[in-house]
Amino acid sequence: MSQALPDDAPLIHDLIGIGFGPSNVAMAIALSEHNASVGREDTVTAHFFERQPGFGWHRGMLIDDATMQVSFLKDLVTLRNPSSEYTFLRYLQSKGRLIDFVNHKNLFPLRVEFHDYFEWAAAKVDDMVSYGHEVVSVEPVVRDGVIEYLDVTARSGTETVVHRARNLVVGTGLRPLMPEGVERGDRVWHNSELLAKVDGLEGADPARFVVVGAGQSAAENVAYLHRRFPGAEICAVFSRYGYSPADDSGFANRIFDPAAVDDYYTAPDAVKRKLMEYHGNTNYSVVDIDLIDDLYRQAYQEKVLGTERLRFINVSRLTGVEEHPDGVRATVANLVTGEDSVLDADVVVFATGYLQADGLGLLGEVADRCRRDEQGRVRVERDYRVATDPELRCGIYLQGGTEHTHGITSSLLSNTAIRVGEILESILERGPEDSADPVRPIAGGIGTGR
Repeated sequence: MSQALPDDAPLIHDLIGIGFGPSNVAMAIALSEHNASVGREDTVTAHFFERQPGFGWHRGMLIDDATMQVSFLKDLVTLRNPSSEYTFLRYLQSKGRLIDFVNHKNLFPLRVEFHDYFEWAAAKVDDMVSYGHEVVSVEPVVRDGVIEYLDVTARSGTETVVHRARNLVVGTGLRPLMPEGVERGDRVWHNSELLAKVDGLEGADPARFVVVGAGQSAAENVAYLHRRFPGAEICAVFSRYGYSPADDSGFANRIFDPAAVDDYYTAPDAVKRKLMEYHGNTNYSVVDIDLIDDLYRQAYQEKVLGTERLRFINVSRLTGVEEHPDGVRATVANLVTGEDSVLDADVVVFATGYLQADGLGLLGEVADRCRRDEQGRVRVERDYRVATDPELRCGIYLQGGTEHTHGITSSLLSNTAIRVGEILESILERGPEDSADPVRPIAGGIGTGR
């Protein structure tokens, strides 16, 4: 798909990726494997921009004993290409742990190990990424009333670079969500920054932590803080009666199958809503049953011994937070009686989830060419390409932010390998638009991996 330009100018990128988290690393792998299997004239030229200085995925939640909630087989590539050199099993082989992992008889690796796998895979395709570059704008290149290319401007320090592309793949990930009116501070944290913040307490003697939330991250935070600070009381505040277990049974897990994406995409809106209601407990505000059992066992043991440090303040919600130099005052309302109680704590941790980053937020006037439904949501085609006005010939593909069209796997790892294959297939099928006009040169780079 390469296009020669006058005066031996470098190639226009067939694809520019915004963000280089797991989804776009998987995209780069798919591109690398494709390019290695075709002649130069059929390669797909690509480049990615990542604002972080290196690869990182939820680093603040890499608790040493936390495990993945998806099978290792749902890695960056296996479901698309089981024989790939980028699989988790190939990673284990390269680290000398393959036999040890097999003997472990576990489908769910440690989260810190899977992060290391992501880093290993990202390093193998890092010829396609510019780290430390934040995309600040996307501008249309218009000829005869048609947008044929998109100019992507990225900033690194005081310098900016502009690259030109036929297609964008947006994978900007998730953003921490705090309750309305609550701002993060020295003693008010979001769980995404737990490990970075908690190191600042070394040498201190915290007496109480408050953890708000009822999902997996909240429960992991409670368990971690309870273990890390043996002299502190850990108060878990949530509106439920107790933690709800995640449904990871075989039948329920079919909601993550590639075929389920087809079903969800073609289903009427009423059926989409029902499916989300039925199967939200596979992912949202739920906790692994083993962790629930461990926490209950610990709480009961402390009750027997008269050394209670775990407190579960259920059917309640936090209604106020006042941060001061020496701690935080949290106000908690009982949902049954309406009575308020006050907890003075060293830190309040909000495990209150994430919001999908606005995939079109960087597109400026190009976003006006993207079509929306009657609820104001972006219209997305089955191949993850945003539906646009016909004057916009460039493809804009979303990796995330498509739950309303593609279902619960939108921002999850389960379908990543399949999704990037479908995006690549779409780009290959559509091909480049012909253009005889000279175009300003930009940096090239085919990206065949290493």
